Amino acid sequence: MKDTKNKFKIFIVFIGCLLFRLIPLRAPNIEPIMASIMPLGRKYGAFAGFAFGFLSIFLYDALTHFGTWTWITGITYGLIGMASFFYFKKFKSSIFNFAVFTFFATIIFDLITGVLFAPMFGQTIWNALILQIPFTALHLAGNIGFALTLSPLINKWLVSEQFFSLKKSFWYKIQRFNLCKINKG
Repeated sequence: MKDTKNKFKIFIVFIGCLLFRLIPLRAPNIEPIMASIMPLGRKYGAFAGFAFGFLSIFLYDALTHFGTWTWITGITYGLIGMASFFYFKKFKSSIFNFAVFTFFATIIFDLITGVLFAPMFGQTIWNALILQIPFTALHLAGNIGFALTLSPLINKWLVSEQFFSLKKSFWYKIQRFNLCKINKG
């Protein structure tokens, strides 16, 4: 039962990331993948981190527009997912450490996907580096923002034994509302 619950939690986070990325007219580098990959990699291991990162890119691109960049970004995000496992094995999962990992992982991701592979798409590395600066600045702002807010929430949810938790007072109010509704009807 616990294993099924854990898989379903991963599935919910995965679908949440996918649906967020499908929002029309959003900045292409503002997405919760990095914020999600850290707690998932920390909790479920290097393979799960790799699979989550790779499949997040692969499935989105399969639904939108698949290309050679899919393999580059998918593998890079997968490796970042693996790295999150090793990083958080050594460092405590805290808001500060989520932000630090996000900063360096975003720089590495953008360097690999936006600069080093630029010649494949007809750009020089120098031009790609210069043009990558504003993109990476926005990418850092989005990823660090999600790391400070979303990562701790996902981490807390993944380590808790409960799947969804609502206070008893909430259920009491629902039950009371239903009893009132039944008595009136």
